Amino acid sequence: MTGKNQHVVPREEGWAVRGEGNTRDTSLHRTQAEAERAAREIAINQKSEVLIHGEDGRIRERNSYGNDPYPPKG
Repeated sequence: MTGKNQHVVPREEGWAVRGEGNTRDTSLHRTQAEAERAAREIAINQKSEVLIHGEDGRIRERNSYGNDPYPPKG
């Protein structure tokens, strides 16, 4: 079983990591790079994906850390 996908999303205070379907952010970071590292650690542990949103809120990158034999390139 895989865990929740992790989203890296912009916030007024910086960048947040939020589990898919959650109503609250998991963590808040000063930079997008810091948020990406935190999200990647969670996704590796949960065998899920990281979806990185741009400042406009749209998904700009997706990385899989699950057991998918055909993970997205990136």
